[in-house]
Amino acid sequence: MSMLTPPGMGGQYRITGDKYPRMRPRRRRARLTLSVVATVTALGLVGWGTLQLIDVFTGGGGTASAAGSAGDCVKQAAASPSPAAGASAAALPKPAQITVNVYNATTRTGLAKDTADALKKRGFKIGDVGNAPARFDSKVKGTAVLLGPASALKTSLPVLATQLTAADQRTEAGRKGTAVDLIIGDAFKALTPQPTAAKAITALSHPQPKTAPKKNC
Repeated sequence: MSMLTPPGMGGQYRITGDKYPRMRPRRRRARLTLSVVATVTALGLVGWGTLQLIDVFTGGGGTASAAGSAGDCVKQAAASPSPAAGASAAALPKPAQITVNVYNATTRTGLAKDTADALKKRGFKIGDVGNAPARFDSKVKGTAVLLGPASALKTSLPVLATQLTAADQRTEAGRKGTAVDLIIGDAFKALTPQPTAAKAITALSHPQPKTAPKKNC
């Protein structure tokens, strides 16, 4: 067989026999490679553009917002004391600072004195002791009426009420002084047990902090 070199090949290909090398597969591979590169580039551009659009419409702060929400949940779940409760607790007087007048509005004799003695043992100051004024005499059907000036509504009366939890608290407009009245009614049997009353005073002086409801984060 003779060996021939086709013109224009620059000696790169040698032909043996009667068959020429096939060039089309190489061209097809080149076209396929270019198509793949173009496709990948186009997809990359589309993806980048999509991310940019999402960033524009969402404000670009997705991660920061999520972190902020979590922080808000932590803050809202924390317990916080009530300023109003703290102010009220600071203004509450101690039993030794409260003068109580004890009056008996029932037909049972000696009830005012016995009750006054019990209150004195619990630290209260005792003022007048005797029968109830005519406007209350035999007219108090409940346990008792606690009566005082307007200033006692959130100070002395709540403290005295710890000793008679079912008593009715009232104020008198224009009343002078700081003393309060304990007017014993028909349903009265005894003062609140001392341990229970002591716990109630402690709760008034040291209110529990309020806990904000938790958020679903």
